[in-house]
Amino acid sequence: MNLKTFAGGLHPPDSKHYSANKPIERCPLPDELVIPPAQHIGAPAEICINVGDQVKKGQVIATAKGFVSVPVHASTSGMVVAIEPRLHPMGKPLPAVVIKPDGKDQWEDSLQQHDPDQLNADELKKLICAAGIVGMGGATFPAHVKLSPPEGKKIDTLILNGVECEPFLTADHRMMLEESERIIDGINILRKILGLETAIIGIEVNKPDAIEKLTRDCAPHGIQVQPLKVQYPQGAEKQLIDACTGRQVPTGGLPMDCGVVVQNVGTCAAISDTIRLGRPLVERVATVTGPGIREPKNLLIAIGTSLQHMLDQCGGLDGEPAKIIMGGPMMGQTQLSLQVPAIRGTSGLLIFREQDLPRKNFGPCIRCGRCVSVCPIHLQPTTIAAYARLDMIDEAENNNALDCIECGCCTYICPATLPLVQSIRHIKGSILAKRRKI
Repeated sequence: MNLKTFAGGLHPPDSKHYSANKPIERCPLPDELVIPPAQHIGAPAEICINVGDQVKKGQVIATAKGFVSVPVHASTSGMVVAIEPRLHPMGKPLPAVVIKPDGKDQWEDSLQQHDPDQLNADELKKLICAAGIVGMGGATFPAHVKLSPPEGKKIDTLILNGVECEPFLTADHRMMLEESERIIDGINILRKILGLETAIIGIEVNKPDAIEKLTRDCAPHGIQVQPLKVQYPQGAEKQLIDACTGRQVPTGGLPMDCGVVVQNVGTCAAISDTIRLGRPLVERVATVTGPGIREPKNLLIAIGTSLQHMLDQCGGLDGEPAKIIMGGPMMGQTQLSLQVPAIRGTSGLLIFREQDLPRKNFGPCIRCGRCVSVCPIHLQPTTIAAYARLDMIDEAENNNALDCIECGCCTYICPATLPLVQSIRHIKGSILAKRRKI
């Protein structure tokens, strides 16, 4: 088997055995849905309904504010009982629409089905934007923006991210096994929009069943399935492009600068639903897992469902939670409470108990260079982190701190357990703040 990969990275234990063989289950609706308009990269949507309104599933409840923005929709039918700040995955209360479901789960009447063969590229992009489609791998970048390269940027290759390199997470794996027709249909729609034929699905070889199924199902469509070496962070855009095509995204550049657009396999399935069924992005698959969860599962959840409700559908936790992570353990966001709502970028819920977390004091750096050897961007993490500790903003910037993708490889491999990625993330914020003042 021709296994490709990128330079750098590492292979942490994948811990996918908890949920890899669990078919997707639909999560019952909770008593309330908390839907924040801020759940994508770019300008937050603006709430356009009022308390007391009756809404239907798929109805717009917040409108897009700018090109890099998308609308937000009701995840079920019911009454708007509050519009108020609620705890957000970003770690602070932000405005949210609170809906009390009526149990009917009734779709908005105005939603229309379409035949993609009867629509041109611009019409397809408008529908994707109106449906609020964003990157489902966790980045939540509006899909229509990626599909609109500026004049002069020739796109010749579409890469689909089926890697799911984060430990514990298996939602994309199950999607590829159970929903391959939707994924392939979405790929074909994307190929029509971009006006290209070359499409490559990258999948790590720890998912042999997904590789086998998609290779068989994609063959009639001329879509290539590329097996990849198990290597974190293989699913990061730049690393995936390098592994699948050998092309390098320039420093400070975007995938379109080397003729590539990358989309997640879950995004493709959502695009198929949008065009074929007229359905906006109001639900997604998320993995609920961890060593103390009684019955780990892959759940199809309504956007706005609380993490607590998701946990309850998995039999609860055997013990007390010590760390709650939305996403995977390497790049996921630590959460303050299980009352936080799941949003469009919620690929998983990972919970550790006290006994699951190793404790070790950090420092000092022993100059071993392991962080340098695993950095997929070929930076010097310990040097940038040292500048961060000394608040030397210009020096950190000159060492390309902004190129860091915050994958966590350096922190994971460090024998002194230094919080390298956390220090780099801090100094990146300082660099950006300095630039805004200029």
